[in-house]
Amino acid sequence: MAEPDNDIRVTIVEDDATLRTIYAEWIGNAPGFELVGQYDDGQEAFEDIPKEQPDVVLSDINLPGMNGVEMVRGLKMQYPKIQFVMITVYEDSNRIFKALEAGATGYLLKQTPCESLLASLKEVYEGGSPMSSGIARKVVKCFRKPLPSEEDNKLSKLSKREEEILDLLAQGYLCKEISDKLGVSHNTVDTYRRRIYEKLHVHSRAQATAVYVQFKPNALQRPA
Repeated sequence: MAEPDNDIRVTIVEDDATLRTIYAEWIGNAPGFELVGQYDDGQEAFEDIPKEQPDVVLSDINLPGMNGVEMVRGLKMQYPKIQFVMITVYEDSNRIFKALEAGATGYLLKQTPCESLLASLKEVYEGGSPMSSGIARKVVKCFRKPLPSEEDNKLSKLSKREEEILDLLAQGYLCKEISDKLGVSHNTVDTYRRRIYEKLHVHSRAQATAVYVQFKPNALQRPA
């Protein structure tokens, strides 16, 4: 995929000063990124983010003043083009779904290393929906439904390569990791991803994963 014409503008909302400093250094020093704001309070971020107009907001969930879910819900309604990635120590399903329902596009754990975090921010900017693999599995469990009839199998619309890429997306792999694993370009993987979404009539990784496990309920029950 071609690099964006402009730097990806990022705002950080994190009340842990040490982590906030680390994220700020990672993003501020990374080529292709511009750090436009950082906050330790949800209410302050809610008030000031509209002035900054970031492309992506990286936010914790538990924040003083206003929690991350409330902040995302309020801002997403007014500024739908801003993408939100939650970064947290929590893996419980209730928190995950509250964040996704509020409008978050991605959900990462705080132990995510620098390279993966930057790749996730770039992926969400380009239309993806990055999730740590453990998070993706929890989303899958909550989306499980009874196996439909073979006649209704939406996966039959996919080519073998598309289904292979969907399997990796469902496991939580980033587009860059899939391109490395399959030996194809990032642009090729992104083209497949968009084609998969079109064929399945979905708009995010979580929705595509839900369709996948609906027709292949045991697909992700392999060792981590």
